[in-house]
Amino acid sequence: MASDTGTATPEPRRSLLTTLKRLVPTFRRRARALARSESPSLLRRRRSQSRRYSPLTRRILLLNIVPVALLALGAVYLSDYEDELIDTELASLLVQGEMVAAGIGEVAVVGGETTVNRLDADAARQLLTRLVRPTGVRARLFSETGELLGDSALLNEAGRIHVMRLPPPESPEDAPPHRRLGEEIGDWITRQFSHTTHYPPYVERAVPTVRDFPEAASALRGFNASTVRTMPDGRLLLSAAVPVLRYKQVLGALIVTRDNRAIAASLREVRYDMLTIAVAALGITVLLSLYLAGTITQPIVRLARAADDVRLARESRPEIPDLGKRGDEIGDLNDALRSMTDALWQRLNAIESFAADVAHELKNPLTSLRSAIEVAARPNLDAERREKLMAIVIDDINRLNRLISDISDASRLDAELMRGEVKPVDVKAMLDDMVNHYAVNAATKAGVEVELRISANPPFAAHGHDGRYGQVVRNVIDNALSFSPRGSKLVIELTREPRNGPFVVTIDDEGPGIPEDNLESIFRRFYSERPAEHFGQNSGLGLSICRQIMETYGGTITASNRRAADGRVLGARFTIRIPSANRK
Repeated sequence: MASDTGTATPEPRRSLLTTLKRLVPTFRRRARALARSESPSLLRRRRSQSRRYSPLTRRILLLNIVPVALLALGAVYLSDYEDELIDTELASLLVQGEMVAAGIGEVAVVGGETTVNRLDADAARQLLTRLVRPTGVRARLFSETGELLGDSALLNEAGRIHVMRLPPPESPEDAPPHRRLGEEIGDWITRQFSHTTHYPPYVERAVPTVRDFPEAASALRGFNASTVRTMPDGRLLLSAAVPVLRYKQVLGALIVTRDNRAIAASLREVRYDMLTIAVAALGITVLLSLYLAGTITQPIVRLARAADDVRLARESRPEIPDLGKRGDEIGDLNDALRSMTDALWQRLNAIESFAADVAHELKNPLTSLRSAIEVAARPNLDAERREKLMAIVIDDINRLNRLISDISDASRLDAELMRGEVKPVDVKAMLDDMVNHYAVNAATKAGVEVELRISANPPFAAHGHDGRYGQVVRNVIDNALSFSPRGSKLVIELTREPRNGPFVVTIDDEGPGIPEDNLESIFRRFYSERPAEHFGQNSGLGLSICRQIMETYGGTITASNRRAADGRVLGARFTIRIPSANRK
């Protein structure tokens, strides 16, 4: 057996024009028109004008800057930390007040255990100033009747000389301008985010009384109390009041106050450190984001330009950059684009080659048909020769009809295979129907016996499409019958490879076999080497279509010769491997 047989159904003559229109690569004309209207340089220039900055880079920067911005915002808004510092400072004031009140209650009291006790105003005032001044707080002492007995900010009650702490040697006024500006900005931010509006205002009176300090009234009742007030300059004044006791008798109330300068300085240092960290993190984040965006956007831009080059290419084949060594999703995309481009150009080359082969195959019968018609049109031609020429014309027409049908089937095959539904196929049932059909036709037409042998165990579920598998088996059987002598046998055997392997269908004939050099070339399109008695009966596309179908569904089809012990060729064998439906 040295050739193949196409079995497609004949179509009308107009299918030749339809097929040729389908096969001609009209995309080249469209590509030329597109290239004239928009060259790669114009396309890139248009993109560069519409995208001055990479949107992907902006998104990466924004997403990475947001956490740093939240960190900076947290550095500004430290209300909980400020509340903890205020509570700690109030507790410290209460402890200091209790210590000073205990000293006054022990030293500056007139009376004894059995007599009425009262505070000695002069002794209490001197002791108050001596005990409080080193601590840096301001203390006021009220009698049990609510009268102000002493104030650590006043040296002399008569002259009412106020005591004010001098600034340290490095005062804020002597600091550099940028430092003063930074401190002013920090103080403004502190005031904006502090709870100063939640506290009552503080009013400095010339002669304060207990009514001006509710916490002092609580201390005269024997309870410790504290409060926070807002000063006119926006600072906070922390105040703690404790009772002055002598033998469990409340002799007066001591109020110690301090502003929040230390707390503001502590908050300023924390904010400065956190903002420094935030700025450093922001710089590192921006640099890393730009690096990350570059590793993402630059390869994508290169791939987009390469895709434009492929789309606008006319003659030469552009190369897709090789980024597969990245080992990430962009590398996978690059490999996919390179594979897609290779498949595209292979397909285009196959289409051009197929169109050239079609033109060549159509030219031969058309030339023969033209010559026969020209000779048959001579008026002096005898009837016998004209009859032979008309027989040649009919044969050429039938040959063209078969060729056009097979070309049409081959041109539609790819699209139909992609749209075809894949489902389990009962291989045994398909072969039974095929053999039952050929057992009658082959016996009456070719005088060949068709036998089916089943050597596999059920189930017989295969992966693919029953119609296409039937087309493959039918093409091979028709090809085998065309080369089988009368009275011979055609054996179809179904086996299966172990471990849920593919099904194996072998078709053995008793024909002349296949030349060893042509065992692979018979699967090429328009294979034309065949015996003279079979010339013109086949299009040379049948076996090519069979291989294309099997490779689409993951199977194979091969050809070989059966030989006797002495090396004599007993016939041809076609082996079809069909993937199993339950393959792993």
